[in-house]
Amino acid sequence: MNDQITPMGKDPHLWHLAQRRASFKRHLAAYAILNIFFWVLWYVTHEGGEPDGLPWPVWPMLGWGIGVAFHYASAYLATGDNTVEREYHKLVQQQNKQ
Repeated sequence: MNDQITPMGKDPHLWHLAQRRASFKRHLAAYAILNIFFWVLWYVTHEGGEPDGLPWPVWPMLGWGIGVAFHYASAYLATGDNTVEREYHKLVQQQNKQ
């Protein structure tokens, strides 16, 4: 998939935002499916009784979860274009004051 090409008749900004959000949803689905698999694998293979310490699936869940959280933030919270645009307008206003 080429992220640089916007289909004809589509708003480039909205198309890029839609791509980021769809990418996040695929990432979240992979995270959920694989972590369920890890927990099932752990449950089937661990020896009975209480495990010493935390079960091993906690660690990939935690590490990968941080990546998923950042992916969410970039897809839904931070719209970099707005940040750049705000900074640009601040600079224009500062220049006009001089």
